[in-house]
Amino acid sequence: MTGIASIGECMLELSGQAGPNWRMGFAGDTFNTLWALHALSDDRPATYVSAFGDDPFSQAQIAFFAENGIGIGQSPIITGARPGLYAITLTGAERAFTYWRADAAARQLASDPAALAKSLEDQALVYFSGITLAILDDAARKTLLAAVAKARAAGSLVAFDPNYRPRLWRNREVAQAAILEALAVTDIALPTFPDEQMLFGDLTPEATAERLGKLVSEVVVKNGEEAALIATEGAFQPVPAVHVATPVDTTGAGDSFNGGYLAARLAGHAPGAAAQRAHRVAAAVVQVRGALAPFETLRAAFEG
Repeated sequence: MTGIASIGECMLELSGQAGPNWRMGFAGDTFNTLWALHALSDDRPATYVSAFGDDPFSQAQIAFFAENGIGIGQSPIITGARPGLYAITLTGAERAFTYWRADAAARQLASDPAALAKSLEDQALVYFSGITLAILDDAARKTLLAAVAKARAAGSLVAFDPNYRPRLWRNREVAQAAILEALAVTDIALPTFPDEQMLFGDLTPEATAERLGKLVSEVVVKNGEEAALIATEGAFQPVPAVHVATPVDTTGAGDSFNGGYLAARLAGHAPGAAAQRAHRVAAAVVQVRGALAPFETLRAAFEG
């Protein structure tokens, strides 16, 4: 198995510049992770598994992927559908998001179960997130998890970031149940402590690591500028973050950490060393605008 696949929603991203002008790009949590993972594992075929519209923006999105060496596998093209859209507004380096995504094509990514399963064949790594789960209805979520479980049974390593976004879920209980189902088919969990605190009431990163360590064999708890906490085989290992004195834009930092960590693990690095590389990648990303740093920037940070 050689490929890497990420499942979810890539949106149109509008990022504010000085004055009234806006820059349009393409981003979304699972795509941001694949972008970094692909940059740092460029000998592996990369596939973004989603669903797309047949409008000019969807066509531009697919073309952008292709220009950067990322395919879409058997992802369906939905007649009359279109991508979701979000705008980033910044206060200093901290960002706020406004979304238009209720009818996004990506919500139909599990509409063809056979095509979804085909897209996940022969993948060394399959990655998805809680946002992937949240945009799907109950039946589609079950289809997705069945496809991931099938890929895992065939030998794929499965990585999952719970990435809890309350407004995407009907209620907290539905989110809890869906995320626990996803963790049951996961090999590497990449949660963020404030999300887990909000969703499950964990009081400390150690509590998150202990809880998830009973469900998943490898856990990395991210916590912003604080140390990441790795839990493997019942042992905890904190790995300090890389401090950036004047970040430009924190968009995509956690996603890029995930990409750096997974690339390092696929390359054979131990969890602690992988987290160190991942912190360097995240530190590089917060020093550029937007969620996607140039491949050269990511590679330089990864290699240190």
